[in-house]
Parts: sequence; C-alpha cells; structure tokens
Amino acid sequence: MRQVGALTRYHLELLVRSHAWLPPFLTYALLLVVGVTAGNPLLGDLGYGAAVLLPVSAWYVRSVLGAEPPAARACLVAAAGPLRVHLGALLAALTAGLVLAVAEVAALWWLSGTVANPGVERQPPAGSALVAGLLTAVVCVLLGVLAGVPANRPVLMRPQYGIALALALATVALVAPASPANAAVRVLVSAARTGRVAVPWGELPLAAALLAAAVAGTAALAGRRPE
Repeated sequence: MRQVGALTRYHLELLVRSHAWLPPFLTYALLLVVGVTAGNPLLGDLGYGAAVLLPVSAWYVRSVLGAEPPAARACLVAAAGPLRVHLGALLAALTAGLVLAVAEVAALWWLSGTVANPGVERQPPAGSALVAGLLTAVVCVLLGVLAGVPANRPVLMRPQYGIALALALATVALVAPASPANAAVRVLVSAARTGRVAVPWGELPLAAALLAAAVAGTAALAGRRPE
C-alpha cells in the first residue's frame, strides 16, 4: 500500500505539472457560474453542484491516465507493475474529484441565501444541509470515477471513443433511478422544497462498493493487457 500511495502522489504531481487538471476544473467552474446564482437556496445548489461533479470526475480519470508520456509510463510499469500503477492513477483521479467536491460545497455555502426554498414552513439547519451536500457530492465523485474506468485503458484500448463512452456512462449514472447518484441528488432537491434533509448514508457505501469492484477488475486487467 505504501508503494500505491507513492504512485498516487506521483500521478497527482504529474496532473498538476501538466496542467491536465485545468480543463475539467474550468468546465466545472463555468457550469457552476451558469447554473448557480448568489442568494439561491443552499440545498438546491448543492444538488446541482453534486450532479455536475459526476461527468467532471469521469474527465479527471482520463486526464490522469493521459497526463504521462507513453515512454515514462512504460518505465513506471516495468518498475512498479501495471496493477499498482493503474490503481495509483485511479486514486489520484478520485482525490482530485474529492478536493473539488469540498471546494464546491464551501463555495456554494458562501454564495447561498436560505438553506431551503423560502416557502418552506421551517428552514433546516445549515450544518445538516452541508453534510448531506458533501456526502452527495462524494457519491457523485465515486460514480464519476466509476464512469471513467471502462472508458479508458486497459478496458477501452481505442482512446477516440473514450470521451463519448464516459459521457454516456456518466449520463446513465445521473438519470437511472437505481443509481446511488440519482437517488442522492433527488433527495437533496426534494429537501430544498420540503425542508426535510436526509443524509445519503445508504447511497455512499453502495457507490463505494461499485467503484471498488470496478477498480479491482480493471486493475487485474491492467496486469494482463499490454499498454
């Protein structure tokens, strides 16, 4: 695990130095500017911000896996093994998405007005709304990384189809009624109308389990399939 941690830090440093983190970040910031207005109810904005995080997190998977030159990656795979290298890259993408989730919740809290819609009988406390919003954002990040996993190597060896596949999978994760992300975002949006906040305790472990299964499968595939 120590070696995987070192590889995760390496991929994060490479992501920052290559500026590959910038396009997803700027796209996310632009979508927040378009969809959020200062003074809006906090819960509704948190639901929107979490939903948009899902495709952006899938984009970070592609950014991390594509930030390294092929020759450098081949050397790294020879030294550390393809399984550890791939796992470190996915953990780096997950870390980038989680950092963005924390920043999003803090920014929306600062910009928001009331916690729920003004017409509700009783405004819920901001603390419970922030916890629900942060955990919903985490669920969407986990499902976003999950959407990015099959859209990149070693599952998809033709990168020209990766963007379309990642976008399609992210869309399914957002709109499918059985998706943990869909359920968590719907609860937030409903809480904005009713004032009754529910934390997505059930959706969070389900999203984590789905991602863990996908990562385990693709990490094993990375050890058998050439770059």
